[in-house]
Amino acid sequence: MPKFMIVEDSSVILKILRHIARQELPFDVLYATNMAEAKELYLAHQHELVAGLIDLALPDAPNGELVDYLLEQGLPVVVLTGTSDGDTREQLLLKGVADYVIKETRFSYQYAIQMLNRLDKNRELDVLVVEDSRTFRKYLTKLLCLHQYRVHEAEDGVQALELLRSNPAIRLVISDYHMPNLDGFELVQAIRHQFEKRNIAVIGLSGQEDASLSVKFIKNGANDFLMKPFQQEEFFCRVTNNIEALESIEKLHHQATRDYLTGLYNRRYFSEEAELLLSRAFREQKPISLVVMDIDFFKSINDEYGHLAGDQVLQQMAQYLEESLGRFLVARTGGEEFSILLPGLDNDKAVSLMNGFRQGVQERIFEIPDDFVRVTVSLGVSTVTDTPRTLEQLFTSADEHLYRAKEAGRNLVMGD
Repeated sequence: MPKFMIVEDSSVILKILRHIARQELPFDVLYATNMAEAKELYLAHQHELVAGLIDLALPDAPNGELVDYLLEQGLPVVVLTGTSDGDTREQLLLKGVADYVIKETRFSYQYAIQMLNRLDKNRELDVLVVEDSRTFRKYLTKLLCLHQYRVHEAEDGVQALELLRSNPAIRLVISDYHMPNLDGFELVQAIRHQFEKRNIAVIGLSGQEDASLSVKFIKNGANDFLMKPFQQEEFFCRVTNNIEALESIEKLHHQATRDYLTGLYNRRYFSEEAELLLSRAFREQKPISLVVMDIDFFKSINDEYGHLAGDQVLQQMAQYLEESLGRFLVARTGGEEFSILLPGLDNDKAVSLMNGFRQGVQERIFEIPDDFVRVTVSLGVSTVTDTPRTLEQLFTSADEHLYRAKEAGRNLVMGD
């Protein structure tokens, strides 16, 4: 399991760091008060450690010896120090520390702890550097690697677009302005034509002494702009701010589109996406099927075992839906009602697929507090082929088939 390391010799500051770490960090933290203890912990847990928050001056390492040791081992290090000396700061940044935090206020300690968390999250984030100068491109890549980003490189806008199409995980693009084939402005315009602003952030760069460049970049769709040369810490602040802005937007989008209990899409999002998929299916003259599913006798679970048990059954049903049918559009559209849209499947194929799912549900064990239950589901399937139908008409038809399945004894799939 991943772990962080915090090394601090002051008992007061260590107490503060422990308190903040409990609130902010998702993994276990290893604590030490001197270099000897820290080295023992490192050697015992080196394959689990993500990053370290290290006091610069320790009783047995007064000149940053522990920082040097951990950097040599390849561990990302955030330095915590009471020294605000500019030369020391420059030397540490040149050595490759991820960040440099001065012991000033509680906010400083909170920032330092949050930086550990950021370094962990960054290991799953892809960034694209677009720069025709190989020297400067490698410099940017080196900086981003210090913060644990997964970095892709392109030498012009054309290559950048190819990488974006083949690497949908890229969340941030850092692009120079003056490049051959496709310059920074043209690249930003192309990105915004293909990708929403909430999915990819763009930071523009330029070494030209032109005050209007930042305005042009922003107006063409960039999120931020940075003039070269820049301070290393400013670069990291801009990158982090843009990544965190994307994460905040993603969180809001998740809250707006997902069901709070199961994590599946909610009815509103399902309806919006289903309308688009219905229109596309009709344009392309392909079949599309809608499934409406109910958990049989769900009320009896709530009555006998309580609502917590009912919630857990819903959550486990949602998990099974994601595992089995996650490639389709799946949502919780009512209390114990779920809906699935199956583009490309005619009625026979949809009924066959859902029969397999129904049998899988019947064989599963659903865990509830201090017990387990078995459940069954009833499903109605309706399909659009040659004649266009609205989503409301499709829901009405699928609901009628669901009612027939219940009338016929439940644990059945009924279709057109």
